[in-house]
Amino acid sequence: MLEVPTQDVISRDNVSVKVSAVVYLRVIDAEKAIIQVVDYLNATSQLAQTMLRSVLGKHQLDDMLAEREKLNLDIQQASMRKPMAGESRSPTSRSKQVDLTESMIRAIARQAEAERERRAKVIHARANCRLREKLFQAAKILAQEPQAIQLRYLETLTVIGADKNSTIVFPLRWIY
Repeated sequence: MLEVPTQDVISRDNVSVKVSAVVYLRVIDAEKAIIQVVDYLNATSQLAQTMLRSVLGKHQLDDMLAEREKLNLDIQQASMRKPMAGESRSPTSRSKQVDLTESMIRAIARQAEAERERRAKVIHARANCRLREKLFQAAKILAQEPQAIQLRYLETLTVIGADKNSTIVFPLRWIY
């Protein structure tokens, strides 16, 4: 197991993130690994760092945060294409952690808040449309029955009368 140091990666949508990873590898031919490569572990680490930046740079930030397994699969496939001397052709590489800068965290929070506000406004607009339809239906019913509007006036007077108001002028037109 080789821990890959945290790397600054710029995503496809130009967001800077810090990503750390771990590489699990198996040396097949120890002699080649030691003789053909000056510092096998350092070389493997350098290759993993380059591969990590290269592979993750092809993805957008949302993919990095939401689709970890797909990213790990892409890293795995990339690592299989570039074996080192004496190394197994199928090392396992996995991203460990994706860290965002404070400004990026604030930007994502603002974006999420704006999305919540947008949804709230849509819900509010739909509710207003339904309310408008109901009020229109109620107005049509009240227009057909003049006594119904007078009952509504009297009900309103009862509600207003419960408060401590000094004078109420309420125009009524009595129809018999």
